[in-house]
Amino acid sequence: MLIVADENIPLIEAFFAGFGEIRRLPGRQITRADVHDADILLVRSVTRVDRELLEGSAVRFVGTCTIGTDHLALDYFEQAGIQWSSAPGCNARGVVDYVLGSLLTLAEIEGVELMHRTYGVIGAGEVGGRLVTVLRGLGLKVLVCDPPREAAEGGDYVSLEQIIEQCDVLSLHTPLSKTGTFPTWHLLDQQRLNQLKPGTWLINASRGPVVDNAALREVLTCRDDLQAVLDVWEGEPQVDVELADLCVLATPHIAGYSLDGKQRGTAQIYQALCDFLGQAPQVQLADLLPEPWLAKVELSANSDPAWALAMLCRGVYDPRRDDADFRRSLIGSVEAQRLAFDALRKNYPERREVEGLPVHIKGDSVALNQLVKALGAVLV
Repeated sequence: MLIVADENIPLIEAFFAGFGEIRRLPGRQITRADVHDADILLVRSVTRVDRELLEGSAVRFVGTCTIGTDHLALDYFEQAGIQWSSAPGCNARGVVDYVLGSLLTLAEIEGVELMHRTYGVIGAGEVGGRLVTVLRGLGLKVLVCDPPREAAEGGDYVSLEQIIEQCDVLSLHTPLSKTGTFPTWHLLDQQRLNQLKPGTWLINASRGPVVDNAALREVLTCRDDLQAVLDVWEGEPQVDVELADLCVLATPHIAGYSLDGKQRGTAQIYQALCDFLGQAPQVQLADLLPEPWLAKVELSANSDPAWALAMLCRGVYDPRRDDADFRRSLIGSVEAQRLAFDALRKNYPERREVEGLPVHIKGDSVALNQLVKALGAVLV
């Protein structure tokens, strides 16, 4: 059995070597010739997998080690009898940590307290739903917009117009679509961007085209009251450098790039392939994850909760490092910048998640206990 895989997928050999030969390639450069004789294709979000790539090939299973599936031609898979699987939720916690780190940076720059803002989360799936739980657990006021979920389930949702009108912070976590009941391509267009409240913080860690990048550049140029954090871009790996310069934080699509999240995605696709082949799994992720660098945190019960929040989040992950690395790459020719974008992702340093971090509180503190639990850390 021949497996063609994006070279950036971690633990490929550890999970898949038992199935046959593995051929690792740059995800953006996988061609029809590369997959012609392959039985299995494993990708991330940078590879467009459609009829043009697969027709006439031997591929019968496609796995994407990502939450999103907008790069997969699912209708074609059904017609061609190709089984597929994604990894829902695999990097959700990494994105939550990215948003928390971004909020702490924005609050620090603006000199405001997070408690004094109203948060709007657009898209309440694996990522957005977890973010809402964490933010509300921290005692923050959160409004949620997700028309498809609202139609299917009902619940406490608001319209996009209400989010724009009432929220000081907008965090985007929708899939990318041009059709359906809630098309998200350029969901925030020129008109909606101009309607943002004075002083709004905008965070996009979903897909680049959910925000009209050209319109956002124009709006940020005219309105210095708005603050933007972008992890995703239209036209990746090419980036609008002028727009990046206008952002408080700019990063190369790494919001969900925690080690845990990436390896969890590989594990989920491994399980899906085992199910497809009717084989019992032989490898467990728990046996492969290394020990976190930050093994435990001990807090005094009289610690200031706001300080504790920043210390716990930043002790595990601070997006300002990724912002600095990315800005240093935005030089030279367009081609050099494109290569640098992918190099930053390929050589991304080890990063863990706040969830599961052991925390011991010396003494009694209801506020700190609530904080630790809201973050998903573990009281010990």
